[in-house]
Amino acid sequence: MNQALPPVPPVQTPQWLETVADLDAWLEAHQRYPLALDTEFERVSTFYPIPGLVQLGAGDSLRLAEPSVVEQSTRFRELLADPERPKLLYAMGEDLELFRHWLSLEPRGLLDLQLGAALAGAGFSVGYARLVENLFGETLDKSATRSDWIARPLSEAQLRYALDDVRFLLPLHQWVTARLEAREMPGAMAEESDRFAEDLLALSDPGNWYLKLRGGWHLTPAKQGVLKALVAWREEECRRRDRPRNRVLSDAALINLADRLPESTGAMSAVEEVPPVVIRRYGELLLGIIREAQAAGEVPDPLIDRPLTRPQQDQYRKVKKLMARAAEQADVPVELLAPRKRLEALLRQGEPGALELFVSGWRHQVLAPVLDEIRLLLETRHD
Repeated sequence: MNQALPPVPPVQTPQWLETVADLDAWLEAHQRYPLALDTEFERVSTFYPIPGLVQLGAGDSLRLAEPSVVEQSTRFRELLADPERPKLLYAMGEDLELFRHWLSLEPRGLLDLQLGAALAGAGFSVGYARLVENLFGETLDKSATRSDWIARPLSEAQLRYALDDVRFLLPLHQWVTARLEAREMPGAMAEESDRFAEDLLALSDPGNWYLKLRGGWHLTPAKQGVLKALVAWREEECRRRDRPRNRVLSDAALINLADRLPESTGAMSAVEEVPPVVIRRYGELLLGIIREAQAAGEVPDPLIDRPLTRPQQDQYRKVKKLMARAAEQADVPVELLAPRKRLEALLRQGEPGALELFVSGWRHQVLAPVLDEIRLLLETRHD
């Protein structure tokens, strides 16, 4: 992609919003603009991210704010939850998770410019620095990416890095918006950003995390009920202790426990991937969870997705080929148009009518040239 946009002037002197009053006044003065937003945080040995810095941009103004200031601002919280005020982020998954936990609210009106850029023809899952270089011709210094954002004072390199992360969001938004309007897909970025946020929220429920353990598909439905109970316990324990999942118990260990169903700590010691320290600390508790789940006999709904059968794999390749053709014609990534998990779910449902759910919104527009062929393939499918 050739450079398409004029250079964006660098920030000469970082400016801080030092008090809640400063932040609220700045937000009030720039309320007619979309809000460019980014965060820096630490998450090495904790379950929850620890906020280290908040970067804001609106109009031609860029500002930095300490988390202690931001979390006290009622106006910022209201703005973040306002679906009518666009908030511009790039690859927003971790920022979204941070806001949900840190500020205890559900952000609305988020626009993920990585998704928007993909829909605008920039490629799938392109990194921020690469896109900035492609569009603006500027190479960003990423040396501060993994630096300590909790310690103070922050270095000049950190401040420059932090401001660069929001400096290009506003012109990038203008570029994406213009491209999507030219493609007659003006609402596609908002639609896809909302879908991403909803998917992430669904998986944040401890009761749903078992679905992420794809390796547990081979367990019987009853054993998947045990796995779901074990995974829910780990989620709650990680939150309580603020520890990463693998620091408590690995996915593989949970699957093995649900498969082997040990009845004593001695039997548990023979289960692969379950370390002795876990048995000493949690052994009796885990045995109780296993016994209760077995006694309840509940079958999870849904079950963990099974791999596609060979006939389904054949159907998958044929449908994916048609979708890839449509994606190429529309110049959007097939990975975004037809995510593997969504396409697999479509083939498992086995009803042509399920296609209508898959091709809603902007996808319907892109897939229109091949919909009849896809429907014909689904009507003749075989398990």
